[in-house]
Amino acid sequence: MKVSNSKLLGFLVFFFFYHCQAFPQYKFVVKEVPYTRLCSTKNILTVNGQFPGPTLYVNKGDTIVVDVYNRGKYNITIHWHGVLQPRNPWSDGPEHITQCAIQPGAKFRQKIIFTTEEGTLWWHAHSTWLRTTVHGALIIYPKTGTSYPFPKPDAEIPIILGDWWKEDIMELYQILERNGDEIQFNSEAFLINGQPGDLCPCSKPETFRLKVNRGLTYLLRIVNSILVDSLFFSVANHTVTVVGSDASYLKPFKTSFIFIPAGQTVDVLLEANQSPNHYYMAASVYSIRDIDDYDNSTTTAIVEYNGNYTPSSPPVFPYLPSHSDTTAALNFTASLRSLADKEHPVDVPMEINTHLFYTLSINAPCKNHSCPDGKIRTLASVNNISFINPSIDILQAYYCCIHGVYGTTFPDFPQLWFDFAAEVYPMDWEIPQLGTEVKMLDYNSTVELVFQGTNLLRGSDHPMHLHGYHFYVVGLGMGNFDKDKDPLMYNLVDPPLKNTIHVPKIGWVAIRFKAKNPGVWYMHCHFDHHMVWGMDTVFIVKDGESPEAKMLPPPPDMPPC
Repeated sequence: MKVSNSKLLGFLVFFFFYHCQAFPQYKFVVKEVPYTRLCSTKNILTVNGQFPGPTLYVNKGDTIVVDVYNRGKYNITIHWHGVLQPRNPWSDGPEHITQCAIQPGAKFRQKIIFTTEEGTLWWHAHSTWLRTTVHGALIIYPKTGTSYPFPKPDAEIPIILGDWWKEDIMELYQILERNGDEIQFNSEAFLINGQPGDLCPCSKPETFRLKVNRGLTYLLRIVNSILVDSLFFSVANHTVTVVGSDASYLKPFKTSFIFIPAGQTVDVLLEANQSPNHYYMAASVYSIRDIDDYDNSTTTAIVEYNGNYTPSSPPVFPYLPSHSDTTAALNFTASLRSLADKEHPVDVPMEINTHLFYTLSINAPCKNHSCPDGKIRTLASVNNISFINPSIDILQAYYCCIHGVYGTTFPDFPQLWFDFAAEVYPMDWEIPQLGTEVKMLDYNSTVELVFQGTNLLRGSDHPMHLHGYHFYVVGLGMGNFDKDKDPLMYNLVDPPLKNTIHVPKIGWVAIRFKAKNPGVWYMHCHFDHHMVWGMDTVFIVKDGESPEAKMLPPPPDMPPC
């Protein structure tokens, strides 16, 4: 392993910068504590004993330091979902990609650099399936002296949508990692701020209650932290005004429900303008799977008006779309538009020099979906390559010029073109290649990436998340992407700026971004079983010419591999 003198000098400068500057500091102690849900108690992994974990509050442009102490029994990493981390992939967090895990008994200091983000993001574990209980909200207020682009709400409330598993989540993960078995991965209940709600057994006393005063407005900062599901969310008898998503402001619009895919955040204004009463706040699954193959529970909380009155019993229940209402999900996503005003301009790349087309598929490793040992297994892929985790992290290998860890031949386009929406395929098409391949991007290149969902092995939808970047969603639709017709309908005026986007089954989404953040950046499906099966890949954005366009050196306490 060779490290140049310039890199050594950079390391020494960064050591001083990293450890001697005064930034706000936070302490995350990862440890197991007992929690009781659904009539039984079990130990779960938490941060600082809290479930959900602590909410962090910062202002736009801040930098903070988080010391992560692993007092649990599993290796762990922490990811700051949606934070761009300019030139600093070292603190991004995904295991095998930008770091090796923090081992039990060890500590790692992460420096979190905020720039243009403003609104709601979240943080979570990014190793195995520990994020089921290791997660929390991340609130980014406007810069001091500036304000929201809407009337200031009277109060702000994080609403974290989660899930509860009676099984040991690591045992399920190990089964999936070992066998890739297509077994039932359904949680026992969805949660609102850690509670299943009073429709679930042994849950009524702890149901989350949002107490409101009639005539006031409340900003709900909603996070979907769920492992393998997207949700519809609604408040009975109330419309909400959507004002932001993924820490980017939107043109406000009113709606009776929202659609929030796994990994996304949505900010809404709730006006307490109804007759004093108790109203259910509820969330239920969106899924194209068979009814026995997903969690069909509904989680509830109660919006409780203050005052003297006799409330309805039970509380008024909201409208929620049916579990398979793809039209409702797609129409909600298509309604998102950036503010695109003087204070919040858009910068959509117009001249594209890097065109990418990535198919997203569920696959089988063997013909007939059954391998020689008789076990049924499942894989997933991007452009028919199922990602294999490397032995050391890709960032370390790239920075230190360690060969043999990854390849650089990830294809720009699928090697096989076919009708991605067809019902029947040759079985050979279901079998992907296995590999650890990355896509290299030149600094400042302008990228258009079209995600295409396929119907291989019954198909699925996919919430795709890109680390280190926000991207403009310029188009989406159902069926096969038409390279001649569909770009004519792109929204290049006020497309939403996102870090996670829902790609529908046998549908497509087109995104654009400028590769101006050098480093190693993960891209993956935020359904964690799809990620384990191999629906992930990596972008490596090369350094630019100026010092401000080069990746920072590593901090001194990177966890060893």
